[in-house]
Amino acid sequence: MALLAIRNLRTRFATDRGTVRAVDGVSFDLGEGEVLGLVGESGSGKSVTALSVMRLVPEPPGQVTADSMTFDGVDLLRLSEAQAREVRGASMAMVFQDPMRSLNPVLSIGRQLVEVLRRHQKLDRAAARRRAIELLEMVGIPLAEKRLAAYPHQFSGGMRQRVMIAIALSCNPRLLIADEATTALDVTIQAQIVDLVKRLTRERGTSVIWISHDLGVVANLCDRVNVMYAGRIVESAPIRDLFHRPSHGYTLGLLGSTPRIDGPALRRLSPIEGLPPNLIDPLPLCPFLPRCRISVPACRERAPERRDLGREHWASCFAELDQRTP
Repeated sequence: MALLAIRNLRTRFATDRGTVRAVDGVSFDLGEGEVLGLVGESGSGKSVTALSVMRLVPEPPGQVTADSMTFDGVDLLRLSEAQAREVRGASMAMVFQDPMRSLNPVLSIGRQLVEVLRRHQKLDRAAARRRAIELLEMVGIPLAEKRLAAYPHQFSGGMRQRVMIAIALSCNPRLLIADEATTALDVTIQAQIVDLVKRLTRERGTSVIWISHDLGVVANLCDRVNVMYAGRIVESAPIRDLFHRPSHGYTLGLLGSTPRIDGPALRRLSPIEGLPPNLIDPLPLCPFLPRCRISVPACRERAPERRDLGREHWASCFAELDQRTP
């Protein structure tokens, strides 16, 4: 049985201009110890999907519905807010893109870690402090005991992100969601964070949803990838299949606009022309149609259905494989 199983997740927001369909019928499974990538440009629905899973979408203006959304067999949508808070603390955790907006600037790092441990692990103050030091050492922060007294502004961006990961891991969650966790960091720190997540999945069996628009990081970390566009998953594939056999026009566009060192030396980047679609009044056809370079006549007649292309590989696209050249 999958650790996380989502069927037909829909998240909408009421606005003065109409209802925004931020997530529009998303379904996927996540296995124990699996690292799943969610990729797509800004506004594609990646973060809202994660917030929906974590039960962090404010209602109103948001509204989250699904045929089912189960975590370890428990329907997350049927939990009360108090029950959802317990699950978030003990079994699921999330690391956000900007740690300075997640950490309290007027509380020391130690106090913020100890508070989580006392609340969810029921440790006394001394035991929570010892555990806090262990967590900071685990994520690679030197002089951990001394740094407990420091405040967020006294840490570098990479160190703050490590603190956020330490807080997220403090209760040994079975699911870790990382939302653009390395976007604001330089490549050296990115590599260190990715190596840390790899070690956690290997040693602890933690399942991870890694949200990113950086396909290079995704290729180095994830087992499987869901490509999102306009609130929908348009392609899902094991990591090697996605890079060697992309099967949706949007996936081709993402790969074509990503620098690579393993291809032709002078390969030109090919940007995706146009703008993301209007999520208030979406097209009844493929949402990527106005920007797609490989569309066929059928694309203008009806919406594409999911087409299986191999083991755990599918795409919602009419174009044939021999037309898909990055």
